[in-house]
Amino acid sequence: MGIKRYNATKDNTITNAFKANLSTRATGSNTGLADVLETFVIYAQASTSSIEKSRILVQFDTDQMTTDRAAGLLPASGNVSYYLRMFNAAHAYSLPRNYSLEIRAVSGSWDEGRGLDLDEYSDTDTSNWISASSTTGWVSEGGDLYATPAYSQAFGSDGSEDLEVNVSDIVEQWLAGTKPNHGLMVKISGSAESAPTTSLYTKKFFARSSEFFFKKPVIEARFNNALKDKRGEFYYSSSLSTAAENLNTIYFYNYHRGILRDIPAIGTGKIYVSVYSGSSTADVPTGSALTLVSDGTYVSVAAPTVATGGWVSTGVYSASFAITAATTPIERLYDVWFSGSTQFHTGTIVPSVLTGESSANASQFTTQITNLKPIYHRGQTERFRVYARPRNWSPTIYTVATATPQSFIIDSGSFRIYRIIDELDVISYGTGSTQHTALSFDSQGNYFDLDTNLLEAGYSYAIKFSYYNGSVNSYLEQPETFKFRVE
Repeated sequence: MGIKRYNATKDNTITNAFKANLSTRATGSNTGLADVLETFVIYAQASTSSIEKSRILVQFDTDQMTTDRAAGLLPASGNVSYYLRMFNAAHAYSLPRNYSLEIRAVSGSWDEGRGLDLDEYSDTDTSNWISASSTTGWVSEGGDLYATPAYSQAFGSDGSEDLEVNVSDIVEQWLAGTKPNHGLMVKISGSAESAPTTSLYTKKFFARSSEFFFKKPVIEARFNNALKDKRGEFYYSSSLSTAAENLNTIYFYNYHRGILRDIPAIGTGKIYVSVYSGSSTADVPTGSALTLVSDGTYVSVAAPTVATGGWVSTGVYSASFAITAATTPIERLYDVWFSGSTQFHTGTIVPSVLTGESSANASQFTTQITNLKPIYHRGQTERFRVYARPRNWSPTIYTVATATPQSFIIDSGSFRIYRIIDELDVISYGTGSTQHTALSFDSQGNYFDLDTNLLEAGYSYAIKFSYYNGSVNSYLEQPETFKFRVE
């Protein structure tokens, strides 16, 4: 699962709105400990041309992002997208509609403050509209901002939408150190704030001090870390597929006493694979190295029996290649992973020949999580094993009596998790460009890993799956629901 969430470390609402007397502005007010954040524009309340504004400041922990990237928990720049997510707080006041919010990086440090009052603005502290801290004022009242990058999100006729904006550019600049991390400002966009002709009152979001676990502001990192190990569905090259589709990617997992470790002699460098023929009964290679095929640099032209593999993540290596079947396809292949004269691992592959179908595939499956527990605890990363088979599968008596049914591999599958009590989507399907909830698979079938820190303790949750159906070119949600509780 490719999701990491980073909570806000401080937030505040700053404003130059008039107090109740409509003559004194609340420019020294602070609401750093309030459980909501607020942005608005009020036009012509105190006079025919008066303008009142409210803006949101919010900052996140990029030190933790840096630590996670160094530990391999976050991909390198360009392989991960960061989304600012803030959640609408319903209220009894009017709600602006058909407007946009602007998001830009703050250029100077600021204090959160300890104010609470968002109604009468009776609490004074810093930061506020005039001052960033107790010792430093803003260069420009209302907060100092970088010109770029700038982001925006449009809100429609409903107005109660959540905020979800891709802010990857600024986050990567923070992580690279090209801009210091002073957080973000969220405010009404453009001339609707600078030269308004009408009021936009009032948009509220939950703050970091909110009692609601899933409503606090976060930066959500999304990335596709699914491992699609073709060892369990390895196909010979076929004219029915393109050159790229004929490539099979297989993996080698270097477990040392149950823990994935990089191979000392390889580290994050190159590793090599040769494939040998064998028989269905042999436990070791019985033939010579086979000729491998590639459409790129996976296989050396000078040494077509050797595929060049590489490091994927800690202790995990992969290699991609294709093999053309002989007149009589070989029943079993053996992949030998090595570097120089040192062999690290020999695996087994049972290849198949790709064939077409004489009728449309309905792609209906029965799904089961084979290792589902009733209760999980926070602070763990759990692996869920997913067993799937065609719904119309009809095993013979011999099959049932002599073999464990093989799990059908779902090449393109996704999962979501929702809280049962109110059906709140905690992790939505990631079937778009980031594929952050894509199912992995290996020779044993599909699986996904779940960081239980993403879930609030004391609640029950449900898992649903959606599989891509090539017949209709879309994902179809499966009927099964799998429930568990987090403590």
